[in-house]
Amino acid sequence: MTDVAIPPTPARRARRSPDRLPAFTLYGEAPSGPGALVLHIESIDSRSRLYDWEIDAHTHQGLHQVLWLRTGQVVAMLDETRISASGPCALVIPPGVAHAFSFSPGSDGHVFTVNATRLTEGEALGHGGVGEALQTLFARPRSLSPAPDGVEVERLQALFEALWAEHQASDPAPAPANPVPLWLARSVVWRLAQLALREDRDQAKGGKGAPGARRAAADRQSLYTRWVVLMESHYLEHWPVSRYAERLGLSTERLNRMVRAETDLNAQALLHARLAREACRRLVHVAAPVSRLAFELGFEDPAYFCRFFRRHTGLSPRAFRAQQQAPEAAGADQAG
Repeated sequence: MTDVAIPPTPARRARRSPDRLPAFTLYGEAPSGPGALVLHIESIDSRSRLYDWEIDAHTHQGLHQVLWLRTGQVVAMLDETRISASGPCALVIPPGVAHAFSFSPGSDGHVFTVNATRLTEGEALGHGGVGEALQTLFARPRSLSPAPDGVEVERLQALFEALWAEHQASDPAPAPANPVPLWLARSVVWRLAQLALREDRDQAKGGKGAPGARRAAADRQSLYTRWVVLMESHYLEHWPVSRYAERLGLSTERLNRMVRAETDLNAQALLHARLAREACRRLVHVAAPVSRLAFELGFEDPAYFCRFFRRHTGLSPRAFRAQQQAPEAAGADQAG
């Protein structure tokens, strides 16, 4: 009889900051082309178990993602925000947001990934349908927590399970096209958007306007969405506000009025805020010298980047990075 060494149960991996923040279509897989019409769902278990329930920081460019945790616990990083949550909950991850997860073993739920083109194809945007729900739900990274014993959990769980079953049974051949997954995906987004609206009512008052006013608001929202998409594509190039206005067919003054109506900031301030947020994200998730990050963020002078960052956050880049790493170090000490 031969003795067989039984390997010890692997300990939780320490969170590693990569040299560059990877972008995937699905975690661990090469990104698809920019025009790929992605609509995908998988169980949390199917991928997270392969990585010892630890998903390192990454992004999905151009893709919207929802993590539905039915049972279990998760510690998530959404950009520089740390969230600890227990099921049932949904984590909403807009395109380009850096995110990382640490699940309790055996956590149950689904990860739903889709792009806006796939979800809204054949439907007019901004008029009460899935386009409006998409904008509402993915306005920012967030956590949604329905009442554990409420009917909302049952409805969402049923939708995720039905979408997953359709995905498992789908024929890889392109024809005949099965419309059911798209219908279910739209239903998931719509129900989660309604949940987001109900949670937001605790912080802001809402009202109903006249139909004409609502249509004008929808048109403004559509134009604002175009501005956000353009900003996301070019903010690292440090375009002047006048160039954005020209691309949108607006005057600089009108662009500033529109942005201020949505955010209380002018366009330049919002561009700077977006750049500062990207700097925070990379300082947390990318293990690279501050000088290299400065060049990658479009700054020709690292010293100017440091002054810019301090003006927007109150800290130097190195101090901010050290502050963000302190909670993880404390957690590692307690685990040890």
